[in-house]
Amino acid sequence: MRKLFAHGVVAAALLGVILPQVLFGASTGSIENPLRYSTISQFINGLLEAVVYIALPIISLFIVYAGFLFVTARGDAAQISKARNNFLYVVIGALLILGAWALAELIGGTIEQLRS
Repeated sequence: MRKLFAHGVVAAALLGVILPQVLFGASTGSIENPLRYSTISQFINGLLEAVVYIALPIISLFIVYAGFLFVTARGDAAQISKARNNFLYVVIGALLILGAWALAELIGGTIEQLRS
C-alpha cells in the first residue's frame, strides 16, 4: 500500500511539473514570473501595502463604531468600559498594521541603500 501511495505521489509531482510546461508551451525551460515584483522584498512591500489599503477603511469603520458605543453608553460604566476596550483594540490593531508597513519600508530602504 505504501509503494502505491509513493508511486502516486511521484506521479502527481511529475505531472505537476510536466503538465504546465506542455500546456503553456514553456519549451525554453524557463519559468516566467507572473508577478510584477522581481524580488522578495518588493513582493512583501507590495503585500503589506495592499493590506494597509484594505485595512484603513475597516479601521475607520471600527473607530466610528467605537464612537457609536460611547454615545449609546449614556453613562453606564459597563458600556463605557466596553466602548473604551473596543477603541483600544482598534488603535492597537491600526498601530500593528501601520507599524509593520513602516518597518518593511524602513528595512527595504536600508537594503536598497546598502546595495548601491
